[in-house]
Amino acid sequence: MGSPGSSALATATRVGLSEPISTGGPSESDVSKTRELEKFLVDAGLYESHDEAIKREEVLGRLDQIVKTWVKNVGRVRGYNGSVIQEANAKIFTFGSYRLGVHGPGADIDTLCVGPKYATRNEDFFGELHRMLSDMPEVQELHPVPDAHVPVMRFKFNGVSIDLLYANVSLWIIPEDLDISQESILQNVDDQTVRSLNGCRVTDHILRLVPNIQSFRTTLRCMRLWAKRRGVYSNVTGFLGGINWALLVARICQLYPNALPSMLVSRFFRVYNLWRWPNPVMLCPIQDGSLGLSFWDPRRNYKDRTHLMPIITPAYPCMNSSYNVSTSTLRVMMEEFHRGNEICEDIEANKLRWETLFEPFAFFEAYKNYLQIDIAAETDDDLMSWKGWVESRKRLLTLKIERDTSGVLQCHPHPGEFSDKSKPFHHSYFMGLRRKEGANPQEAQQFDIRMTVEDFKRDVYAYSFWKPAMWIHVCHVKRKDLPIFVFPGGVRPSPPQRNSSESRTTLRSLASYPVQSDAVVSRKRKKLDEPNRGTSLTESSSTGACASDATSFDPRILSKQPEPDISAAKIEDGVAENLPIHAREIPGLDQSELAAKPSASADAFPVPMATEKHVTEQSSAQIPLAHQASSEVFDGLEGVLKSETQNNAEAEGVAQPELFPDEEAVELAIAGNGTASIIQPKTDLEELEPLELPVSTAIASASASAKVPAQKPLIRFSFTSLPKATGNSA
Repeated sequence: MGSPGSSALATATRVGLSEPISTGGPSESDVSKTRELEKFLVDAGLYESHDEAIKREEVLGRLDQIVKTWVKNVGRVRGYNGSVIQEANAKIFTFGSYRLGVHGPGADIDTLCVGPKYATRNEDFFGELHRMLSDMPEVQELHPVPDAHVPVMRFKFNGVSIDLLYANVSLWIIPEDLDISQESILQNVDDQTVRSLNGCRVTDHILRLVPNIQSFRTTLRCMRLWAKRRGVYSNVTGFLGGINWALLVARICQLYPNALPSMLVSRFFRVYNLWRWPNPVMLCPIQDGSLGLSFWDPRRNYKDRTHLMPIITPAYPCMNSSYNVSTSTLRVMMEEFHRGNEICEDIEANKLRWETLFEPFAFFEAYKNYLQIDIAAETDDDLMSWKGWVESRKRLLTLKIERDTSGVLQCHPHPGEFSDKSKPFHHSYFMGLRRKEGANPQEAQQFDIRMTVEDFKRDVYAYSFWKPAMWIHVCHVKRKDLPIFVFPGGVRPSPPQRNSSESRTTLRSLASYPVQSDAVVSRKRKKLDEPNRGTSLTESSSTGACASDATSFDPRILSKQPEPDISAAKIEDGVAENLPIHAREIPGLDQSELAAKPSASADAFPVPMATEKHVTEQSSAQIPLAHQASSEVFDGLEGVLKSETQNNAEAEGVAQPELFPDEEAVELAIAGNGTASIIQPKTDLEELEPLELPVSTAIASASASAKVPAQKPLIRFSFTSLPKATGNSA
């Protein structure tokens, strides 16, 4: 860690798409708060020891020797002459958190092996190299994943976790000084090699595009820790992964080139709290390139128009690194940006300390209703394979529910996994459920998501390596009936207390969006409301826990699925008002339009179809390509710049309303109970293959619904109005 303020100020040269918002240097307060922040990071154990750092370097050196030996063996098998074998070479590159310099103790190392054109991926990398590694005593837990979107070999080498990718470039000889940042390295290679190379290329571009690497690293460490504790660090579940957070932080560093980490963290939340998605975040103009590779361009590519939170990689071919984000997960992240912005304002005013910002999110106290997804297999190896597949498909359930309920029912997936220690080879996942604000409570609509769940399960059971013992079950569970193993130490917390009259007063005071400088809500009141985010003031009757008996059966024959019936569920509207919120701003809305409409639409983030329509109608000239002038850059900064210039370019951000909607009460009866447990950390999957949702079968005609067997899970949500006075659930 460098000493705050010890380095010279960055020059005012523009880095990125636009001029910096501020080039001012740090104040004494910034220096003091940065020291406090760095001390907090050290106390949180984010830095590895010197011995561990040396061990990692030794492992990487040994791995480099192994791949050099491997490629010579491949040359001999191919029958090449002695000179070719003597010059045969392969080289190891690092990327991800290790290359960025923000890895912590025990973190894995993302590595890339670059080999010559004659060393193939399937036959040689996943064949000969896999056999070599499996014969080495220092290699443990070797797990090849050749059919992944980015093929990878995972293993531990002397206790250090390694993710090894492979790229066989169109070169006969790999020089030791190979520069993979050059565009020519992508010539005549397959898509898997392009994706494998881009991990390193993107990482190197990021480091070249930030004005101060040390400030960038410290700030990124903060944001990674914050995202993990707040439950929004997971690419696989529809939030953001490591590369996404790195790109977001790098953009803030460009906008405030001379700021110290304490100010960069504060400005991170201010900027992205005001950002107008789906306007893209980019570090540099998109390059057309000379190789004809497809890149992110919503003018030409229809799929790109559906992306809700584009975060564009800087290396050619520039791609959206956050295509997994859904309407529901974007909404959760915007709530967290808003919370972070308010806390940082209080930290700057010396009202709070950094510890408050990093408080873990109480997921199992935040909602009244959850979906529980149970999976099981017969052996450890089968469970590892099955778990990886289910996790890669899990976000489909969120997308399908959004699609089949027109975005009215929203999901908050927990990024982790949980295990009941009394049930071997078994894992559970959870999703919080809530009604979208702005849904008309007078419309007593029913949403039958039985077919939605079946549709999701059919996708999961399409796993190529499925075995009869691989099992999945999805059911509804209420907060008070959550299995005990989801709570730390197996102890269920006391039900949160809530002052209904105070909460309603707070909600009404927040209805003055977008400007409410006079309506400042105390941290105490916000902390009171937060555990009940999305809950109703009316408690509903008790229900049983999710049944999760992992009995072996053939899931591909619907009539054989021994799952319990789920009775009709009714979600009733609480007393929350239809509040305008910062997440309801229409992506791409002009600031003049926003000023003319101080009370934004009651809709939250538009459902995907509405987003597609809106993005399609935007001017194609607003996508900043390399050949376009800087004046045409349209990167969502208008609201930020307006906020910054209100008080001499460093004004306080526009206050935003709370996002704690009253949640629906659910009536649903399911049999079964949970027991004591242990929480398992989840390994995140940074790369996922983009998924397409087919036309829904869950909203088909009544005749189609009649074909469903009577014993299939039935989940119906009915929205009805409640009187403002508290009362019992219907």
